[in-house]
Amino acid sequence: MSGRIRDWGFEPGRMIPGKKNAITDVPGVTVGHYTIENERHHTGVTVIVPREDIYYHRCVAACNIINGFGKTTGLVQIEELGQLETPIALTNTLNVGLVYDALVEYTDQICKAHGDILKSVNPVVGECNDGSLNLIRKRVIGQKEVMEAIREASDSVPEGCVGAGTGMVCHGLKGGIGSASRIFAIEDKIYTLGVLALCNHGMLEELNILGIRPGDTIRERLDSSLPTEDCGSCILILATDLPVSSRQLKRIVKRLSAGLARCGSFFGHGSGDIAIGFTTSYDLVRDSSCDIENYHIIREDLLNPAFAAAAECAEECVLNALTAAHRIKDCHCLEEFRQLL
Repeated sequence: MSGRIRDWGFEPGRMIPGKKNAITDVPGVTVGHYTIENERHHTGVTVIVPREDIYYHRCVAACNIINGFGKTTGLVQIEELGQLETPIALTNTLNVGLVYDALVEYTDQICKAHGDILKSVNPVVGECNDGSLNLIRKRVIGQKEVMEAIREASDSVPEGCVGAGTGMVCHGLKGGIGSASRIFAIEDKIYTLGVLALCNHGMLEELNILGIRPGDTIRERLDSSLPTEDCGSCILILATDLPVSSRQLKRIVKRLSAGLARCGSFFGHGSGDIAIGFTTSYDLVRDSSCDIENYHIIREDLLNPAFAAAAECAEECVLNALTAAHRIKDCHCLEEFRQLL
């Protein structure tokens, strides 16, 4: 393991990271991975669990399509209702259907434990294409792998070539999973915002690491046919405990794109760049008997710290994914060119 960008002596942004500097700094949020690595397959699944029993205790949610070249499921209902009712799963492009089905089965088991019958659910599954390093058409991620990732979910967030990030490529180098967090005060109250990103986007020449642009030199040294277009994808998951409405949360998740841009992404034609966010501040109890729900939300003009935190976290997620990744097959990793930074 090559470590994180801060282990390399770089400190992205100006805000204060959380204790783990990961999405799980938001209380109650856990992350689980299932990784498959062998001669034919470099792939996996990553799950973000917002809280225990998310189906019966939903979260306020929002999403933003930065560039829509993607196959993510569940966003239509998030846009309509502003609610999240399942863990969020990330995987490769051709495994979306099987992972979606696994989340249905998972929810059905939850309902049975409550003595209920499942009639409808909105699983949220994001994807990036790992077909350059994985025999993707075999679709090896299914119910068993998803269930295991959920069972193993904890507040620890391994990064780089793990889970859904195992076979991903970022800015022409080995990419994968990255995470980061920020803490900030609004009206004397402390809040946390964390992000996890599945990084499979960008082109080498555009890579920007806090003002250092090593892409041209790396390409000259490799003398290889690395991708020359920004044609991958990036899925970003934002969690916070900030009391915001779905509309306000959408404003926050839009700022994740600023972090990607800082690293050199311009959201190319074939890049599926999608941001999904949720807040654990509210407990949206299913089948509540209340006709009118009362919630407190942050005043609109006080959101700037959350905007800045989202941008900083997204930037650091990409850099952590790159520094934590190791070489797979012919896909070089940033660690091999650390002396250029």
